[in-house]
Amino acid sequence: MTNREKMKNLLTASDDGTITAKQVTATGIHRGMLTEFTQTGQLTRYGRGLYIKSDAWEDDLYLLQLKYGRGVYSHDTALYLLGYSDRTPSQYTMTFPKGYNAPSLKRENLNVKRALPEIYALGIVEIRSPSDNPIRVYDLERTLCDIVRGSGSDIQIINAAMKRYAADRNRDIHKLMQYADRLRVKAKIAQYMEVLL
Repeated sequence: MTNREKMKNLLTASDDGTITAKQVTATGIHRGMLTEFTQTGQLTRYGRGLYIKSDAWEDDLYLLQLKYGRGVYSHDTALYLLGYSDRTPSQYTMTFPKGYNAPSLKRENLNVKRALPEIYALGIVEIRSPSDNPIRVYDLERTLCDIVRGSGSDIQIINAAMKRYAADRNRDIHKLMQYADRLRVKAKIAQYMEVLL
């Protein structure tokens, strides 16, 4: 089997329409095939070592997370993905561990947040993107704490999300208050809950 045939098989086997340079090398295919397939229009280079089939549906949320593996969708973007905001974000917000530095982040249309290592992993869950691909996002309780804690979130979005959470039968006030305590926003969250509950 030639490198070209192996490459076509690899592309056919890709469920999400992506292929990485690492996969190509692991299969024993010369990396020059990536260049050839990009030049002929069968692949599009999305980022360093990440390629997309030209006929694949582009899921920006999924692709950004593939490109920046340590990023977690947070703040307004997480609210939208969790169904707690009707406002589509004009710019996605991702949180990275403090000290993580990818030079290409500055070129992305991303709102980048940093978290201390001890709170970075708090509340990470996996959900499906609108295009049905797996993405990592902070859970609702963590997101509510984040939007109250930081700056940049619209007060109308915060108020609407808090009202909706207070009315939700599946709310977990205990978890919310635990997170609020760890993220040092307990007084602010308690104030919202006292008014709404």
